[in-house]
Amino acid sequence: MSRKVVDVQVSGRVQGVFFRARCADEARERGVTGWVRNEADGSVAGHFEGEAEAVDALVEWCRDGSPRADVTDVRVTDGTDEHAEGFRAS
Repeated sequence: MSRKVVDVQVSGRVQGVFFRARCADEARERGVTGWVRNEADGSVAGHFEGEAEAVDALVEWCRDGSPRADVTDVRVTDGTDEHAEGFRAS
């Protein structure tokens, strides 16, 4: 198993459309740990840790997001392993 850690910044209409809650559900289903939160600029930031295929699948989910979201950009960078336990949306 190959472990992967990434940070994401998701832009567009991603606040107030259940993006964080759905992202957390998707992460838990895939066994990805980390977090997702709203940012002051209207974007959503996330930190994903786990098996590479599962992390990649969650990043791909972010490109569409929740049904009411309108994602315009997803920036992905290598993250620092926080050894997160579980996944939280704040």
